[in-house]
Amino acid sequence: MHGFAAVVLDFDGLILDTESSALHVWSEVYREHGHELDLGLWQRGVGTHGGFDAWRHLEGLTGGALDRAALGPAIHERHLQMCKAQPLLPGVRRLLEDAAALGLRAAVASSSSRGWVEGWLGRHGIRSLLASVCGRDDVVSVKPAPDLYLKAAERLGVVPAVCVAFEDSPNGVRAARAAGMACVAVPNGVTRGFTFPETDLTVESLAELRLPELLEILGRPAQRGVTSSRRAVRPEANPDLEGAAPGGPSASGGGADGVAPAGPSAPVEGRP
Repeated sequence: MHGFAAVVLDFDGLILDTESSALHVWSEVYREHGHELDLGLWQRGVGTHGGFDAWRHLEGLTGGALDRAALGPAIHERHLQMCKAQPLLPGVRRLLEDAAALGLRAAVASSSSRGWVEGWLGRHGIRSLLASVCGRDDVVSVKPAPDLYLKAAERLGVVPAVCVAFEDSPNGVRAARAAGMACVAVPNGVTRGFTFPETDLTVESLAELRLPELLEILGRPAQRGVTSSRRAVRPEANPDLEGAAPGGPSASGGGADGVAPAGPSAPVEGRP
């Protein structure tokens, strides 16, 4: 018996690939202003909120203030249209359906705003499979602090120790582990090159293992801390990653919300 009672999923980059879209849009904006976006700096904001201010950084490179009032809405719209074209990431719906069939409760814990997350969950018809959605509006500190995961467990009516978290970023993994949850890392096209802290299991996608099989692996302590034997995680080609400089911290964040919320300070982060 695996002993787990709930699953808690990140959103950006785990349920919907908003992170690649955000990175792509901001890479274009940098190039339009004669510069390349430094991936090492971008990493600071992935999986958290406010970890990297792309506006301020680009203004520093150009030596002058950008017209945020004019550029902001256009950047946001470009990002939004790319997100609208994205399907759910592989295995997401099946995992939630498996959780329901097994009697496990499910929640989302995201450093994005709750409205951002709720809108996409509704658009893709999976909100009814989740008992709760926790966003940055619900806590004092976002990932890598454990607050979001602790809040999710509280709302699900379970202790963190019986929850399995699913994360695509180093900041998210740190948050889940700090909350006392088992954690499965699912790196995506943006975060596969990042250095992750120790996890209980790493898989290439949520489609790789059915939830009962995954829970069985997590329930065997000797199997924890490994990459799925079925298929090792491999980097995928991403033109925005190939063109980005590797400077900055090697792994201090993960997630498209790294560039602050919609608004004059940073209209596109992945999580308006």
